[in-house]
Amino acid sequence: MDSKAPLPLSVVIVARNEAGNLPRCLAGVRGWVSEIIVALNDTTDGSAAIARESGARVQSLPWKGYRDTKNEAIGLATQPWALCLDADEEVSAALKADIATFFSRPDLGSFAGACFPRKVWFINRWITHGDWYPDYSLRLIRRDRSRWGGDAYVHEKMICDGPVARLRGDLHHYSFPSISSHVSKINLFADLFIQQQAEKNGRFSAASAVFRPFWRFFRAYVIRRGFLDGFPGLYIAWATAFGAFVRYSRLWERENTQKSSKSAS
Repeated sequence: MDSKAPLPLSVVIVARNEAGNLPRCLAGVRGWVSEIIVALNDTTDGSAAIARESGARVQSLPWKGYRDTKNEAIGLATQPWALCLDADEEVSAALKADIATFFSRPDLGSFAGACFPRKVWFINRWITHGDWYPDYSLRLIRRDRSRWGGDAYVHEKMICDGPVARLRGDLHHYSFPSISSHVSKINLFADLFIQQQAEKNGRFSAASAVFRPFWRFFRAYVIRRGFLDGFPGLYIAWATAFGAFVRYSRLWERENTQKSSKSAS
């Protein structure tokens, strides 16, 4: 393959009001892939103009949950391979080089996808331990052999029909610019958890409410050595545990509110 020719790869980005993040994300993939698709949903900022200025094809999609919206976005691609990104992610120079090397492999056709570590920038440092790293993400896929699966609203995951290679370069993730932004997401994730549990008739468990937060902290801070990330590592472990406690507490609240409503009627 000509090293100067664009790779037979479509970059697919699903975004909503991401004008602040899109320039960085687009700069990391511009010039070495065959096409960039930005699928926007309910967007009111300048995301569309920014994407078009970078040479991306912009498409508006209705929001159908993470899984189904991302699958529809992949369907817009024209290349045999797709790299699925979020607007707050960036392909590092090391990952770009690894992807190029992957596409030059003589056995490329035997793979259905490739995964790589995702590294988060948080409180002015890269997080390299705990629950947040290496966080291997399967994002580089053969479109005819892969799809987003899992839950419709939360915890979607890529499913590939065939072998998956493992690359070493990091996908950079700028998910939380501050502690405040991270705290604000705890209730959002709890909302999605409640919706998920409602759809599958999930029930509150006191044991889960007590032991899951404890386990999440111990795993992140001790087993996965989050303590090596200093105070940010301590915060992440505690916040992860608290987030789990909030989710189960809100599940308890939902069930008891429903019981009260039935009793009143």
